[in-house]
Parts: sequence; structure tokens; C-alpha cells
Amino acid sequence: MYGAGFLLVIVGAVVVTAAAHRRGLQAPLVVVALASMVSFIPGIPPLELPPEVILGVVVPPLLYSTALDFSFVSFTRNLWSIMTLGVGLVLFTAVTVGFFASWLPPALPLGACLALGAVLSPSDTVTALAVGRDLGLPKRLVAILTGESLVNDAAALTLFTFATATVAGVGIQPHNPVLYFAYASIVGAGIGLLTAVLVHWVRARLSDAGLETVLGMVVPFGAYLAAEEVHASGVLAVVAAGFFVGRRAVDASFGTRLQSRQVWRSLDVLLEAFIFAYMGLQLPLVIADITGGRRVSAAVILLNSMLILLAVMLTRLVWIFLMFGVVPAYAKRLIARPSRAQRIMEMLHIRGRQRKPPPRHREQLPWKYGVVMSWAGMRGVTTLAAAAGVPFTTISGVPFPGRRLIQACAFVVAVGTLLIQGSTLPPLIRALDITDPGERDREHDKTRRAQLVAYKAARQATAEMITHPPHGVDRVTLHDIEQRVEQHLATYHALHQPTTETGPGPETERLRAAHDLIQRILAEQRRALVRERDSGRLDDEDLRALLEQLDYEEAAASADIPNRLS
Repeated sequence: MYGAGFLLVIVGAVVVTAAAHRRGLQAPLVVVALASMVSFIPGIPPLELPPEVILGVVVPPLLYSTALDFSFVSFTRNLWSIMTLGVGLVLFTAVTVGFFASWLPPALPLGACLALGAVLSPSDTVTALAVGRDLGLPKRLVAILTGESLVNDAAALTLFTFATATVAGVGIQPHNPVLYFAYASIVGAGIGLLTAVLVHWVRARLSDAGLETVLGMVVPFGAYLAAEEVHASGVLAVVAAGFFVGRRAVDASFGTRLQSRQVWRSLDVLLEAFIFAYMGLQLPLVIADITGGRRVSAAVILLNSMLILLAVMLTRLVWIFLMFGVVPAYAKRLIARPSRAQRIMEMLHIRGRQRKPPPRHREQLPWKYGVVMSWAGMRGVTTLAAAAGVPFTTISGVPFPGRRLIQACAFVVAVGTLLIQGSTLPPLIRALDITDPGERDREHDKTRRAQLVAYKAARQATAEMITHPPHGVDRVTLHDIEQRVEQHLATYHALHQPTTETGPGPETERLRAAHDLIQRILAEQRRALVRERDSGRLDDEDLRALLEQLDYEEAAASADIPNRLS
């Protein structure tokens, strides 16, 4: 019965997500709202998963998929901004919210309040990134938010583990929080890289795209479990493995890349739909937990949760204002201002050796970027899973202080930020008009340069084959091959040459007509093959093989002609 309910939740979440996308609505908000309402239907059993299942089954593939598609160059280029949000903001939020919670009645130990702050510190940028890509946010801002989502879970869970272990009286090594964080980060990343290298070595010796894809799906779970087994950061292990495998994806066959890409995209949709449905279904459990206690009234817990929700949102706003507004501007003025020694030397006309120029201050982000980043702080499944992982009792058998408050705050903050910030983020982005108009032209220029490089490499490879023909190929066959390749390369090169037309012209219309014709031909071929199958003259296996060939042809046409038209 429990397994059937679990499958129904997944199916229902996917259906609602598809319907929301079709109507142009934000799927996370719709799924959470509907799941919350469904959870109160009489007879619906509660759906509660152990926190280790959430953290070990749901989180790793989502992080791994993000790291696979994320550019490591973009990560290093925006490293300071990413670490400022992914580590600095997590620590600032945990400490600020923790001290704020310690002032609220009922009085809780500071350690329990810091555990609460750690639970609420990591943001989940799934909704923000989906909205940002749809509305055309600049790539740099998307890269910063993506990098934050890859790093902040590791910092938050490490701090949460240390805080809860300290309150519960459980021994943890090393005892120093800085050393513990360094150990968890370095060892976790090392295990992730080792796992990725091993899997890459095995995949290089396989020749089956299906086996390679399945083996790649094992990577996030293997890296996470191996790191957690030695009390290191499983999150960083997954991120490091994803960076390595994504970087070395060029070594795989095109079939493996095409298949893996579709598999991970489908898995992302499935897991994200389940996450938001799971969040909504937790509402009855949270209410029962709040109203089931005797020491603290439900009204006090709900009021504290709302105040802490406000504190979480303000904390992110203050941190981003300080680190991306005030601090860079102050550093710029400080560097530009001459020191007292420089002024004395100028007064005395002392000329020494040429001094090195002062280090450049970090580039200050536009203020619009800061506004979007400060409002993209929705909380998600990591917050709920960490709250569920708070121990029931300490090592002495005493109930863990503030566990009910942590559970309630986690739900209120996760759902509250999703409803408040998630629903208002799209109109905020539209109002700011934050899109970069020159970014598309720069990306097209980069693409055309890369296509020209590929064209020249193909010409060089053709010339080398003609100069050194394969053994057993006569000159007539070689000449025929050369003509066919030259014709193909000439067509490819002409197709990707930049146009000087400012609007629709004869060449643009011809390309658009060719694209429409190709799409029409492929659609008619599919319908004809399906009719053959329905009439019994073609079996399913042959049909799938033929449809796959047509899909590859459509993918090639969709990659060439539309890029030329844009």
C-alpha cells in the first residue's frame, strides 16, 4: 500500500507539472498547492520518508545532473561570488537566524538554535533557475545561482551535522568546526573525483551506449554513499564527480551523450515534481506534530515560524547588499586612494623602483543582479530532509530541545519562500528588464567561430586522407569520396556563414522553407511507419530502430537550419 501511494504521488506530480507547463504556470507552486489540499482528503495515508532516503536518493542525482551541464570554467570564473553565497551566506544565515531564534520564547539552547539556522540556511534554486532561463536572465547571473546551489548544501549539512552532534552529545571527529569542515570538503571532493575517474576508465572500455548510461547513473549514488561512509561531504563528492564526468563527456560516443542527456533531463523532471509534491504532503504531519505537544502552544510555534521566515528572507537581502554592494564599492575606493607613504614620497619627490600595481578589486555586479539574487532564496527538499534528521533524543535520553520548532520552521520557511518569492520572482525579473541584449550576439559569434574551426579541421582531415589514402582504395573511388565530402563541406560552410541581411530575405526564406519541408517529410515518414506497424507488416523492434534514425535526422536539421535563421 505504501509503495502504491508512493507511485501515485510521482504520477500525479508529473501530470500536474505537465499541465502547469502547458498553461504557462509555475509548476512548483501548483504542485505544492494541490498536494497540500490532497493531503487533507480522508483516507489519504501520510507520506513520510526517512531523511537518509531524501538525502541519499533524491538530492544526489539532482546535484549531479546540474554539475554535468554546468561549465567548470564558469564556476571558476565566478568562484568568489559562488563561495560568497554558497559558504559565506550559509554561515551568516545559520548564525544570524540561530541567535534570533534564541531570543524568541520558549528559550532554547544556543546549539539547538544554531542547528535550526543550519537547517534553514541552504537555498534551493530549482525554481529560480527555471524562471530565469525562461525569462532570459544573463548567463553570468544564472551561473552564480547554479554554483550556489552546488555548494550551499554541503556547507549547510556539514554545519548541521556538527551542531546536532554537539547538542546530542555524540562524539564527532575532529572536534574543531573549521577542521571538520575542511576534512569533510577535501575528503568528499577527493572521493568524488576518484569515483568519477574509476567510472570513466570503465566506460572507456565499453561499446554499448546503454551500459555506459546506466553506469553513469550509478556515479552520484556511489560517490555520495562512499563519502558519507567516512563522514565526509557526500554533496561535494557528487558535485566533484559531476564536474569531472561532464568535462570528459567529449570522450564518449555521440550515442552515449545523446542518450545520457535525455535520461538525466527526464530524471530531473521526475525528481523535481516529486520534491514539490512531497513538500505539500507534509502539511498534515507538521500540523499534527505542532498540535501534539503540551509544553508549547501551536500558536507560539506558528508565530515563531513566521518571524523566522521573515528573518531568513531579510538575512539574504542584507548579506547580498553588503557583499555585492557595499564591500566592492569600499574596496574600489580604498584601492584608488593613495596611502600615506605614497603621499610622503610624492611630497619629497622620491622615485624608487616601479611599484607593482595594486591588485584589482573584484568586479562589482550590477545592482539588478543583486536584487534578483536576494529574492531567489527559496528553500526546498534539503531543508525538509535536514529537519527530519534532527535526533529525537540526546545521548542521555533527554528529548532533543526544540525539535518541534525546527520541524515547523522548516516547513513554513520552505513553503513560505516558495509561495512568496517564487510567485513574485517572474514579475520582478520582467520589471527590472535584466536581460543582456548583446549576449545573444556574443554567443552566436562564439558558435560561428567554433563552426569555422570544425570546418577547417574537416577540410584538413579530408586533405590528409587524399594524400595518404587507406590501403586497398583505388583512385576512382578516392576521387568519388573526395567530391562527395567536398560537396558536403561546402554546403555546411555556406549554411553557417554569417549573413549581412538585416531582415527576412530570399536566403532566409529559402532556409525556412527547407526547414519546414524537412519537418513535414519526417512527420509523414513517421506516420507511414506507424501505419505499417498497425497493419502487421512491421514489428515494434524494427519500428523503434527506424524511428530512431528519423529522430537523429530531425536533430541534425533542428541544429543547423534554425541556428542559421536566428
